[in-house]
Amino acid sequence: MGTTATDISQRIIDAVLAQKLAPGTRLGEQQLALLFDCSRTIVREALTRLAARGIVTVSARRGWYLIAPSRDEAREAFEARRVIELGLIRGRRPLDKPALTRLRKHLAQEKAALRGDDVGARSFLLGDFHVCLAECLGNSLLADTLRDYTARTTLIAMLYQSSHDAAQSCQEHVAIVAALEAGDAARAEALMAEHLASVQAGLQLQTPTDDPLHQLRQALTPLPTAAASVSTAPKSTRARTARAAALSDTPDPAPAYLGALL
Repeated sequence: MGTTATDISQRIIDAVLAQKLAPGTRLGEQQLALLFDCSRTIVREALTRLAARGIVTVSARRGWYLIAPSRDEAREAFEARRVIELGLIRGRRPLDKPALTRLRKHLAQEKAALRGDDVGARSFLLGDFHVCLAECLGNSLLADTLRDYTARTTLIAMLYQSSHDAAQSCQEHVAIVAALEAGDAARAEALMAEHLASVQAGLQLQTPTDDPLHQLRQALTPLPTAAASVSTAPKSTRARTARAAALSDTPDPAPAYLGALL
């Protein structure tokens, strides 16, 4: 059996979770068809499915691209995850043995990935924990939905330069599972809420990335002593000051950065 649209869409989602595809990456139909050894029709079907799930977007002239969420869309994605994940945990009875065994195995894989140098595997496992937990809590439909939102928030973390520590995430996952194992759903829910809030807080969502001059403006911001060098005194006063400086041993003030003009 050849490659299916489901295979392709799943591979793309997995690559996003592993942070191997960046926000805004172009997904060319011809390149994907060559990579997966299938027709462009199958590739287009896969990309259409991902577009319906909010993972890719299409432009008539530019083609298919992974989404690059805005700050508002980032906040909405985390709010959606809170609704789903806290709702799944709320009032939950203790997990059965097979579910706990599966979660412990997943946590062991996370810890092993933290000790290794495969950043992709580590990122994938940390994101997939939430999908695994939803499946263990007995709701495969919400698990599928959560996989898409987790992929979105992974793209968001790359786009907004998340500072959240991977080891901290793993520790928080361990605490959540421990609370569920103890039958304390209320504590597990509170820990999940704290975990999602911590991940969101690590994003630079306040950075005005929609300002085309932001990076240049930030790089060329005047140094603390540079602002004083831009004088508004009359020309004659500035001339006298310059002559006095030339006769003194005091070095000239630092020139103003170009950033003062931006």
